[in-house]
Amino acid sequence: MAPTVYARQLPGIGRFSLVVLDPEADLDLVFRWVTEPRARFWGMTGHSREQVGEIYRFIDGLASHHAYLMYVDDEPVGIFQTYEPDEDPLGEHYPVRNGDIGIHLFLAPAPRPVTGFTDAVAAAYTRHLFDDPARQRIVIEPDVRNDRALRRWKRLGFIFDNQLELADKRAQLAFLTRDAFQAGGRTVDVRSRNDRN
Repeated sequence: MAPTVYARQLPGIGRFSLVVLDPEADLDLVFRWVTEPRARFWGMTGHSREQVGEIYRFIDGLASHHAYLMYVDDEPVGIFQTYEPDEDPLGEHYPVRNGDIGIHLFLAPAPRPVTGFTDAVAAAYTRHLFDDPARQRIVIEPDVRNDRALRRWKRLGFIFDNQLELADKRAQLAFLTRDAFQAGGRTVDVRSRNDRN
């Protein structure tokens, strides 16, 4: 297995970990997830296996962008990606600040819903990001049509900003600051993990 960059025991959930996504070893799993109709907002439903592999090999070669598989115990439960906005096309659409870190989140289909799953996982990866004292603000840009993701991000304390016209979507720019996270944003129980940014 590829390197684990973060692990934390989540009460009532299990051991959550972020493992570097291997674009070769993990390709079958990732391709299956991102080409399902439910993954339409991930932007790869029409991609071939080779195209998905090319994208993740490209990400794997960048110093500014990183992709991870999320696990609970030994079960892969989704994809978590980070990027430096000033090294990404998004940086051309808003005034990037020092300490900004962008994320993408894909939660895999849940074989059985787990109450509180989404909030527990979100708190874990957010804590991991803010463990780096240089990071001051998490940036997201979900598709404005993705109502489920928008509700989730708002519930998790993200403050919505402008809508942006990106190359592949109309996006809702939103931010979560370190101060807001440390102050303890609003969370509620979630009965499914079938969301994605």
